[in-house]
Amino acid sequence: VDREQAAVSVADKGLLHGAGLFETMIARSGGLWRLAAHLRRLRQSAEALHLPLPSGLDRLGGVALELLQRNRLSDARLRLTLTAGPDPQADSDEPRPTLLLTAGEHRPYPEQLYARGMTVLIAGQHQDPSNPITGHKTLCYLPRLLALHEAQRKACQEALFFTPDRRLAEGCVSNVFLAKDGVLLTPSTSTPVLAGITRQAVLELAGSLSIVAEQKPLSVNDLLEAEEVFLTSVGLGVMPVCRIERHRVGDEQPGPITRRVSEALARLIEDETRG
Repeated sequence: VDREQAAVSVADKGLLHGAGLFETMIARSGGLWRLAAHLRRLRQSAEALHLPLPSGLDRLGGVALELLQRNRLSDARLRLTLTAGPDPQADSDEPRPTLLLTAGEHRPYPEQLYARGMTVLIAGQHQDPSNPITGHKTLCYLPRLLALHEAQRKACQEALFFTPDRRLAEGCVSNVFLAKDGVLLTPSTSTPVLAGITRQAVLELAGSLSIVAEQKPLSVNDLLEAEEVFLTSVGLGVMPVCRIERHRVGDEQPGPITRRVSEALARLIEDETRG
């Protein structure tokens, strides 16, 4: 369907109430990266949040590849959006969830960010563990966008959330890792944080690189005492963080663990998307 002709119902609960989920995915050389993991997370979140799922999700891989081919895309960014659909007209009506899949050209972040590292802000608002949507990739994204806007207003590129009891959680659009004394640390998903697809890939890679990785509660002191900090997402890959507001991380350069993980992730994505 042409972009200008695509439409959703004015009664769609995703549009009216933010009742929905989304997945951001990438393709390299025409191959989708970890589609099964994205769909598994989508199903788990839909079940947890009582959102209906459409039939035919298992055929999405073929649909996505056709979408890439029709748009002549090789390296691409895809978004899968699921909403609860319009309200049933009668109690006996079956749910009619809306499923949208879009694709566009891959636009990488500037190389200078990877060379110099990002500057991040400590977000003013907290990540609330009691909120049922925390830890899920929902359409209720405005609080994160506002925090990101505030970070950008203060010459930062991302903001980090903490819980009310001062545990490090995640970024607006990313998971966070710390490195200290050769050990890689990241908040556990029970914090709660989003179970990021790239986050999981990095944890897997750590073992193959003989890097000890731990998922555990982390404090602001852990963050400030870290020798290295980096962010992960499918869009970012591995993004070094060299400044936390005015605080310098390490020697203010991407560190050795960050570089090793970044290079290993790039190889992994290439291997897993090769036709």
